[in-house]
Amino acid sequence: MAKVIMTVDDSASVRQMVAFTLKGAGYTVVEAVDGKDALSKLAQTQINMMITDLNMPNLDGIGLIKGVRAMPAYKFIPIVMLTTESQDSKKQEGKSAGATGWIVKPFKPDQLLAVVKKVLG
Repeated sequence: MAKVIMTVDDSASVRQMVAFTLKGAGYTVVEAVDGKDALSKLAQTQINMMITDLNMPNLDGIGLIKGVRAMPAYKFIPIVMLTTESQDSKKQEGKSAGATGWIVKPFKPDQLLAVVKKVLG
């Protein structure tokens, strides 16, 4: 069965690009428009990994990661930040919230898939 990856980004074009890349590699993709949307979808969907933006309305990536890590079923799933932010302070904040990895936009599809394969094992 295909692994399920949730992609969370307030930009439709980024979600589309990530989904296209992942589906092309055989993954099942669930899309969410922000952290709040992602958390509500997690209640009905079982996922294996999450790729999230940092800067989003309603609930940002850091808040989302903290919320996901608080759910027993998702305490240990890989969560990768996909964002335009590249400062070490932001990366550190993401890491302490529980992010597994960090990809800076714009991303190359090969780079995204390499990270996904690495963290999903």
